[in-house]
Amino acid sequence: MMDTRECACGSATARDEAAQWFVRVQDSQLSVEERERFDAWRAEHAEHQYEFEVLQGLWSATDLLPKARLQALCDAPEPRVKRRPVLRYAVAASVLAVALGLGLFSGLDHPATYNAEFSTVLGERRQVALPDGSLMDLNSRSVVAVHYVKGQRGIDLKQGEAMFSVEHDTSRPFVVAAGAGQVTVTGTRFDVRRDDDQTRVVVEAGTVKVQGRSSDEIVMLTAGRGTHVDAGGQVAAAYAVDPAELTAWRTGKLVFNNATLGEVAREVSRYREQPLRVSTPAVSNLRLTSVFKSTDTDALLKALPHILPVALRTLPDGSQEIISR
Repeated sequence: MMDTRECACGSATARDEAAQWFVRVQDSQLSVEERERFDAWRAEHAEHQYEFEVLQGLWSATDLLPKARLQALCDAPEPRVKRRPVLRYAVAASVLAVALGLGLFSGLDHPATYNAEFSTVLGERRQVALPDGSLMDLNSRSVVAVHYVKGQRGIDLKQGEAMFSVEHDTSRPFVVAAGAGQVTVTGTRFDVRRDDDQTRVVVEAGTVKVQGRSSDEIVMLTAGRGTHVDAGGQVAAAYAVDPAELTAWRTGKLVFNNATLGEVAREVSRYREQPLRVSTPAVSNLRLTSVFKSTDTDALLKALPHILPVALRTLPDGSQEIISR
């Protein structure tokens, strides 16, 4: 098998490299050295991670194909390919078959309508490939309804948080409705989080338009900028954000950078059966900077008393509360 360190040279593209890595990841467990090279390749450029995620999304999208259609694709005769590595062709052919079956290329006619709903349970993360080639990453306890019609791609974030990697299409705007806010784009990467009291939007790449459902006020966001819409539909002025920090949940991390304990409690509650509470405003305003695993919030709670002057107590309903020590 060829050494993937050679992929960056010559005429190889990020998509070719992603296909080769995808095959190796699917084919077997990577060695420690291979995993380090794979991680370094993904971190080298944002396009590398994006192309790999596209392949992952298309691969998982076979669940959306009718059984008869999927069988037909699998039984299709393989065309002859010259001077192509066998594994590279295999993954390209497999992904192409799925993509064709779903109509994921902009050159094909998209179905006039498409309606579906996707959700995640406590602690689950899920990636969904949409019919136009866009990808949707869902965080824990999220519910999203998809409504595609002629001239518009509509998303209703009913609960939770989602990261969108949107295929560019000026003729069909991609509109995300979440609480009292609405986000409109034609092609970009951005994160939308819906809480009870506000909707937060963070942009990783491209430009998005954010507005309140009950207001004509519009805020334009570019990469590295964010905003939030309150329950009344008022949109805050754009402010600087760290997209990598705010979307660290995609890799199973909780990153807190000078966050208040009130913010920490709200975030941690998304990954626990019972909510985490804070006893007083004074305790809520204490600040925390640290990184934890979203799959092990108990470790965070055990560490808190060693970092800040606080303690934990269990309430009658089984939930826990952070109190002053």
